[in-house]
Amino acid sequence: MIIDFHTHIFSKQIRENREKHFPSEPAFKLLYDSPKSKLVGADELIISMDDQEVDVSVIFGFPWKDSETFKKENDYIMEAVQRYPNRLIGFCCFDPFHKDAPSETVRCLDSGLSGVGELAFYQSGIDEASRNHLEPIMDICRERDLPVLIHTNEPVGHMYPGKTPNTLGQIYSLAKQFPDNNIVLAHWGGGIFFFNLLKKEVKETLKNIWFDTAASPFLYDPEIYKTALWFAGEDKILFGSDFPLLKPSRYFKEIENAGVSENGRKRICGINAGNLLKI
Repeated sequence: MIIDFHTHIFSKQIRENREKHFPSEPAFKLLYDSPKSKLVGADELIISMDDQEVDVSVIFGFPWKDSETFKKENDYIMEAVQRYPNRLIGFCCFDPFHKDAPSETVRCLDSGLSGVGELAFYQSGIDEASRNHLEPIMDICRERDLPVLIHTNEPVGHMYPGKTPNTLGQIYSLAKQFPDNNIVLAHWGGGIFFFNLLKKEVKETLKNIWFDTAASPFLYDPEIYKTALWFAGEDKILFGSDFPLLKPSRYFKEIENAGVSENGRKRICGINAGNLLKI
């Protein structure tokens, strides 16, 4: 089974009227201002999954600041899961700073969604205030044993839309503050898994951390797969395409070119996600 752990879909209202949200949603404008930045719905995703031989996708929208918007978009995620119950697994998404974030988490999880994410702090990074606002959300997900997906990125190198000012220290503090949560760090977690080589503390701190591969062909050489399997552990890597940014076939080709073993490929592309999602 191939599971894509990182895909974005949007309702028709957002897809056809994206400009309407730019004034009040600067992060959304940053990422989707260009007409080349695709917005797709559930049906387009299913068509791509069939074409790319993906069995199941985890779907979510965007961390909207406006509560009316994030509630409607989370409703769309719920509707998509109901339409394609054997193909789609839904996460709820919102701005963690919004006062309604905890109640929205409960509403969505009670309605059948399977986790929270992709939460992002595009302007602040994962600073202390951001981590503190995550606390009630993390409490809810910890009690229900459900994963939380957090946007991270490497703190060095070239700039690109959506690259946040997070630091490795902030990412590590996130793991330390929520040691009993199952946390997935998007985009390889900024490479923090390298520090598993340290003799003290880090292995224990990162024990409940997973890493997805979203946007990897734009960010890393294919060698990242074997490197991450070694440093992070073969059970901690999750294939995520960031669709529609990239098609899954780009990742499958890189995994093959990297010389990943058959067992490693199966773990990355489905087994690990299935274990985390309990499917």
